[in-house]
Amino acid sequence: MPIRQKIIAFRQRSKWSHTFAALRSRNYRLWFFGQMISLFGTWMQSTAQGFLVYQLTYSPAYLGYVAFSSGVPIWLFMLYGGVVADRMPRRTLLLITQTCMMILAFILAGLTFLNLVKPWHIILLAFGLGMANSFDAPARQAFVLEMVGREDLTNAIALNSTMFNTATFVGPAAAGVTYALLGPAWCFTFNGISFIAVIAALLAMMNLNPQPIPEQRNSTLVDLKEGLSYVISHPLIRALIGLVGMTALFGISFATLIPAWAVKILHGDASTNGFLQSARGLGALISALSIASLGRFKFKGKLLTLGTFVFPLGLMVFALLRWLPLSLLALVGVGGASILILNLANALVQTLASDELRGRVMSVYSLIFLGFMPIGGLLAGAVAERTGESLTVILWSLILLASAASIWAFLPKIRELQ
Repeated sequence: MPIRQKIIAFRQRSKWSHTFAALRSRNYRLWFFGQMISLFGTWMQSTAQGFLVYQLTYSPAYLGYVAFSSGVPIWLFMLYGGVVADRMPRRTLLLITQTCMMILAFILAGLTFLNLVKPWHIILLAFGLGMANSFDAPARQAFVLEMVGREDLTNAIALNSTMFNTATFVGPAAAGVTYALLGPAWCFTFNGISFIAVIAALLAMMNLNPQPIPEQRNSTLVDLKEGLSYVISHPLIRALIGLVGMTALFGISFATLIPAWAVKILHGDASTNGFLQSARGLGALISALSIASLGRFKFKGKLLTLGTFVFPLGLMVFALLRWLPLSLLALVGVGGASILILNLANALVQTLASDELRGRVMSVYSLIFLGFMPIGGLLAGAVAERTGESLTVILWSLILLASAASIWAFLPKIRELQ
């Protein structure tokens, strides 16, 4: 095909209508807007909760305790959550988990309104939220296919990322204004109310394509082992999940250092930190929209491979810069490349996974991604304290480059995935 025709064909594939292809599905449309509202509330609570914990304790350590308490259930229950997601209708499971999260938000709001809230209340409620997320995450990941089908799966995952990153922009800002004008209790109340949108969306869905529930059921342990064995024995799924783990451990974790980076490296203040965080989010949003605009494209493996090299190279460039405008530009690229890896790996894992095992496969995916991020953050902080932030990010980027080169050399089939 002549180059001109290829360019025309590419433009046709990437036209604006393809960007929102998954929204043609009524079920996904309900989910998208319901989840968007809910995510705004989630970011409002997350932002306000951090301020409240610090106001109650004036201890940065307590911020770590809260994060740790919400992360512990992920390691304890996520794999079991995948088994449950394969044993019962996922919409039903999501209704249960979203309702539990709503109740937890209203409990925190009530305690705060009554001036009864204590730090241990927040830690306990964070643990409960982490437990709900352990069952919610694998079901939510696997549920996308039931709403849109395989042909629009990548587009839906990209739109999910767009939804998340849009909420990342708006939610914290809304929380700051609400906290200053009305107090933290209203932030928690708005979060509780926001869950009504996603619960209503789930109840309104019709004509889903649910996974078949097995008639003969094994024990939980047998089902769990079956899911783990499937992931371990499937070389491409194993490699993709391993790539996500490396990205979470040595890539996404660099964000832990951004507040210190703003002050120590760029000699800025809190606003500098905000600009850096927003730049990363902007890159992620642009990347997610770009993936969505490609429609049902057939070169996911090649694009994923490109991301594995661009991401660490962008990190290395960022580590060497000392001027804010260029640092912001580098972070836009870093945020965009990270989404190439995470979105496409997610889509390819779901495409490769067997239908009856998808919930368990996605529980392993979620466990590795969500479980490795806090470990990576702790590791990055510990290394940076001894070697400095810049050297830590350079070291992380070198590790990721070695990982990308290994995948290129030893797993060429990744590049062939469609």
